[in-house]
Amino acid sequence: MFGNKTKTITLTIGAAAAALSMAVAPQASAGVVGCKASGGKQEVGAIVGGLLGGLAGNQIAGKGDRGTGTAIGAVIGAGAGSAVGCNMQKSEAAKQVGGIYKSGGYRYAQNVEAEPLVKVGHKYVARSTLNLRSAATTRAPRLGAVSSGETFQALGRTGDGKWILVGQDGVGVGYVSSAYVYRA
Repeated sequence: MFGNKTKTITLTIGAAAAALSMAVAPQASAGVVGCKASGGKQEVGAIVGGLLGGLAGNQIAGKGDRGTGTAIGAVIGAGAGSAVGCNMQKSEAAKQVGGIYKSGGYRYAQNVEAEPLVKVGHKYVARSTLNLRSAATTRAPRLGAVSSGETFQALGRTGDGKWILVGQDGVGVGYVSSAYVYRA
């Protein structure tokens, strides 16, 4: 009886509600796009969840107030999809760094040694290409490099200030010499 026009209106309302929840949510407790792990799975999850939630809300509302049911379903679906997507991003980040362990209030990749650190929490730029080391010493195995001019997240520095723990999504992935970096 209602046909494609009703379905189109329902999908449009669901998409609008999902978009609205994505726009409003970051101000309220990190919300739909506030995942601390990088990637796009959270946003996709929010959109898919919003559309599916909107359809479900429309069906649950029945012949009553379909618009309200669609909007509420879309907001709830967007939140659920966002949470699932964020968890997927966090799992992917952990796999990329080879597993994570905690020590002294910091999270470290499995192949990085924990050191007593002073919290930094700033971004730095490499003055030249730097070796990324598994421990705060030039004798430690090289894990990779930070390219000249690259901006990176610094989680902490050693007590003597000579080494900086480089972070990726909040996980320490190696150390660079502080003599060759400057604050961004």
